[in-house]
Amino acid sequence: MPNLMQEHPGWLPSAAGFTRVMRSGATTWYLAWDTASGALDLSPAAATKPTSPRPVASVVDPNSLPELFGTLGKVLASAGPVMRVRNCDLWDAIGTAINRQVVTVSQARTTHQRFCIAYGEQVLTPAGVMFLFPTAERVTQLSDDDFDGLGMKFKRPILRAAAVAYLENADKWAQLEPGDLVDALRGVYRIGPWTAGAAVADWSNDFALYPYYDMAVRHYARTTAPGHDWPDTDAAFGRLWRDGAGDHLSALTLLTLAQGGARATSEPRPPT
Repeated sequence: MPNLMQEHPGWLPSAAGFTRVMRSGATTWYLAWDTASGALDLSPAAATKPTSPRPVASVVDPNSLPELFGTLGKVLASAGPVMRVRNCDLWDAIGTAINRQVVTVSQARTTHQRFCIAYGEQVLTPAGVMFLFPTAERVTQLSDDDFDGLGMKFKRPILRAAAVAYLENADKWAQLEPGDLVDALRGVYRIGPWTAGAAVADWSNDFALYPYYDMAVRHYARTTAPGHDWPDTDAAFGRLWRDGAGDHLSALTLLTLAQGGARATSEPRPPT
């Protein structure tokens, strides 16, 4: 039975496990994960025929990995396979990655939920009312006070610039290969390599594009395999990780990040 990767702040705890709402084109989907059975239920949030594809859930099996970095591979294998639902909504992925800049995971979750409740679309689900991430159009309409009242003054200009860029380029960006999309996002004001890579990994489920040199991967690698001699710098760790993982870079990065579960509150803050 796989574990659910819950690093996206849209996942919320429920009586049975976790729930989430997600846009896929013109359709909003309700996702419900049952912890006891390991079952993921996906259904349109509104009582209408869905017009957009269902969200895709991929399972990564750590047993397919070769032995890597001493005990790391063995510990990941013992933890079992991990299911991750690809984020169908590119704007949500971009906005979520921006919100994640220079704060801890717990801080980002709190801000994300407050932002969604304040300005996102309400969705009625079997778990009650839930909220989507505010659309790009809505973000361009928000005042300085709207942002500042939620403690988002630092994120205000970045989210505005990204919203304008998304509205201008959404169709073109959706046709790009994931690696090219990372490059395109880096052309947006104050979106650096961390934010661009994290957003595209969320949207594509290709975690070879995630900034695997970052403090999060290093933190969970160290805590999972503390006996290994891990480099201290971004560059040295990144080279070791990339070269050691080889063709398994996406799977290894995803499985290592999944060690944080829904908690991940001790993770250091990422850059932009």
